[in-house]
Amino acid sequence: MGETIENRLKDLGVYLPQAAAPAANYVPFMQSGKFVFTAGQLPLKDGKLVATGLLGRDLDTAAGKEAAKLCAINILAQAKAAVGDLDKIKRLVKITVFVASSPDFTEQHLVANGASDFLVAALGDAGKHARSAVGVAVLPLNAAVEIEAIIEVA
Repeated sequence: MGETIENRLKDLGVYLPQAAAPAANYVPFMQSGKFVFTAGQLPLKDGKLVATGLLGRDLDTAAGKEAAKLCAINILAQAKAAVGDLDKIKRLVKITVFVASSPDFTEQHLVANGASDFLVAALGDAGKHARSAVGVAVLPLNAAVEIEAIIEVA
């Protein structure tokens, strides 16, 4: 039997947190047919927002990449809450990465690599995905990064 996603996560030193509850009038994920759509996930660790402010002003690209990785970990937590077993993930279809940025910051794509690299490491070929990386003026709670995902499940 092949390696499980949970085992791959352990090998990466990653343990999924409890999926974050919504902070307003929305659901944290929605399944429609064979697709799970996550709400935007913030860089939360142990229930606390750990990366705030603007990339290029308050944080450098390396800190942004780490924040994006945390968002991706929280995406997998939502996926597990949605379908119960990460091995039901058939393919990560797309992620959209929102990066709170100073006007002169142009490395949103490098920040997004923090999530993309982690998701491919965690999911293997099923983690290869389409992606958009967008600079924005501000995000909820002054988060530095927010990521949403579309995931195909079995």
